Amino acid sequence: MQSRTIQSTRGAHAVASAAFAVGYVAIGCVAMLLTAVTATGAGAQGMVIPRGGPCLRPGDCARGCAAPPCDGSYVPAVVRTSSQVRAVLADRVLRYDVTETFINRGPRLAEADYLFPLPSGAAFQDLQLSINGELVSGEALNAQDARGVYEEIVRRLRDPALVEWMGTGMLRARIFPIAPGEVKTVVVRFQTVAQREGDALRVDYAGAGAPDPREVGTLVPPVTVRRGGGSGGGSDGGTDRTPDSFFTLTYRAADGFGAPYSPTHSLATERDGDRRSVRIDGAAHDITILLPVTHSSAAAVTMLPYATGEGPGFALITVAPPVVHVTPTPRDLTFVLDVSGSMSGTKLEQARAAGRQMLATLTPRDRFRMIDFSSDVRKFHDDFETATPEHVRAAQEYLGQLEADGSTNIEAALRAALDVPANDRGSASGEARLPLTLFITDGEPTVGERSASALVSEAVAALGRTRLFTFGLGADVNSALLEQLALRGHGTAQFVRPDESVERAVSLVAARLTDPVVTGVTIDAGSVRLTRILPELPADLFAGQDLVLLARYQGSGPTQLHFTGRTANGPVSWTSTVTFPERERANPFVARLWATQQIGYLEAERHRVGPTPELDAELASLGERYGIPTELTSYLVREPLMAANGQPMPVTPTPFRRDMSAQTLTGGRMANAPSPMFDQSQQAFAQAKAAAGQRASVTLSAADSVSRVAAGVLGPGVASDAGAAGGVANGDVRHAGDRTFVWRDSVWTDTRYTAAAGLRILRVQAYSDAYFALAQLVPDLHAAFAIGDRVLVVGRSIVIAVTPAGATRLSGPDVAAVRAGW
Repeated sequence: MQSRTIQSTRGAHAVASAAFAVGYVAIGCVAMLLTAVTATGAGAQGMVIPRGGPCLRPGDCARGCAAPPCDGSYVPAVVRTSSQVRAVLADRVLRYDVTETFINRGPRLAEADYLFPLPSGAAFQDLQLSINGELVSGEALNAQDARGVYEEIVRRLRDPALVEWMGTGMLRARIFPIAPGEVKTVVVRFQTVAQREGDALRVDYAGAGAPDPREVGTLVPPVTVRRGGGSGGGSDGGTDRTPDSFFTLTYRAADGFGAPYSPTHSLATERDGDRRSVRIDGAAHDITILLPVTHSSAAAVTMLPYATGEGPGFALITVAPPVVHVTPTPRDLTFVLDVSGSMSGTKLEQARAAGRQMLATLTPRDRFRMIDFSSDVRKFHDDFETATPEHVRAAQEYLGQLEADGSTNIEAALRAALDVPANDRGSASGEARLPLTLFITDGEPTVGERSASALVSEAVAALGRTRLFTFGLGADVNSALLEQLALRGHGTAQFVRPDESVERAVSLVAARLTDPVVTGVTIDAGSVRLTRILPELPADLFAGQDLVLLARYQGSGPTQLHFTGRTANGPVSWTSTVTFPERERANPFVARLWATQQIGYLEAERHRVGPTPELDAELASLGERYGIPTELTSYLVREPLMAANGQPMPVTPTPFRRDMSAQTLTGGRMANAPSPMFDQSQQAFAQAKAAAGQRASVTLSAADSVSRVAAGVLGPGVASDAGAAGGVANGDVRHAGDRTFVWRDSVWTDTRYTAAAGLRILRVQAYSDAYFALAQLVPDLHAAFAIGDRVLVVGRSIVIAVTPAGATRLSGPDVAAVRAGW
């Protein structure tokens, strides 16, 4: 097959951006905006630039310009309909295969250029491009040459999306004429070397994503694509489904890799012999995957830092079990089930099924006991039973005979669950076992001690080394009680709505608690001080799972992380050398993950003691800084439909809050006004469920999903109304790099901005010489500028405001002020 050299011009422009793709085409000198197509988390895959003259918005023509007035005629549109990325890892070399399809939705012939941003610092080998199976020669531009192309596109289209990619290289090739309705498939193949990050290989892919076409206007018929499952699934804007998998990483397990972990996305791993395929579920702006290079006897440790240089930094630390199978610590599992009258029917059937799931996780080295309670407490046996097939079958029969009747005696149930059996008292063998208790109830205590704070105090006194996991079924539970029991017991709290499966909730937790490898894990960072570690230590490390810790740090430089814990064979420790930088802007997701979990823990404390000035101030500060819904303020995290200039489409503002009245652990009331959407118990349940989800978030996709659920606590209408109108309301949020922006008074405003701070404001006009000079002077502005053409960004001692009334050129003092103040 012959290779062809494709000529390309800089005067043909359209764009697919981090939050949207905009298709433009010109017929002679008449040009108009055709459609806006959102992309779920797409940063910048390939971009199709239809050829022709400069494409001007209808508003530009109305103000008078060189092109004739826009006449509203129907013109062609080339849009992307699918995007799939396949990466294969072998010998530390990543081989990428990017396949994208584009269609001409218009009635006329169209020509286009294809642009593919090349990440800076990457060493590309074997760069190939084919269109509909025919190998073509593309033009590879370095970052300096590509900057001019990006800048001219932004100037001509008056569209800021490509500002984010200034500073990166570019692959450019021509897509030959596309007939109406014709589909072109573009394939880009390249290789790059996987970078080492501590004890892991780091795989980064900027802008992986598939389109989520929700089009505005009536000129262009909607593009029908498939939308897939996973945490990012669901239907938006009445379209079908996008591709099931938009990023796949394949590698060989024999190469010594442990279980993969992504701080940005949830992962689904498929096994085929020695081959492992990791599929991305969910959507985020960029993909990062850590693949542990496991050791024979020590855990694999990776640390991702993020530090602005102002205040303590943030650290994400992952710990993967050794590759050599260590004898798991035997478990003592206690299953406690509420069988009061309210559990009758479907709930009891699902709880029985959950008990059978728990029994299925037992191994011969484990022991178990079963406790059911209503007004009184009953036991399968008084002592722990070894998990022999005979004992497990007997326990299954016991579950099948349970009937729901009576009241709810949580005090007696906790005492029975946390009491050390007579046969184990004074025995040293219990120290070599991991005690786990799963506690399921659907109601408030109605018999015995009813004070939540007293019940928690009594349980804490008896916990010892027991890990306590609670499950609240429905809104009638005392959510603050179950929350505190789990937190004080180094476990988790799950809150299950009536329409959710109790069996699934319990089985997911039980499956994660199999094969404990190292228990009671603690960490010391030597010369660097780690604070506010989440989750609170000690923690446990289970086979096939990473332990993910988030923390703040003070100090910088190389140091050793020293871990200690206990195995079935006795104490264990290991060290790993890492470097905590004074400044590091490459991992902004670490700060948002820490903030999401911290909000979940702060809200649990607020449920326990009620509102206090200190708690409320920290909650409000974190929520506003990172755009995370809290019980005081709520932001709707949504990728909105955008117009060509990057601004949200018009919509009537719908301000909202997540203020709720809820019962505290001590019996007090939250100070906020009650929501008309929920009664008191429903509000408390919804708050506790949202906070539990925040505490469990170890990926950006999970954090964003929890944020949407938390915002949805307000009831129907808030998200759907704004989304249907194609716009956003005051308080809506966008994330750009390490910054969070709120749509406020028709400006995307950095949440760190405070007018009272009195910082100097440098105002520049979008797409002017001053605008591009700032983008080149401060690369940190690229992601912020890409949001829209009305943006306010805060530096250390200066504020940059992109506004129509801003300056078009920078003076010498302006440049000096930016260098000194950023």
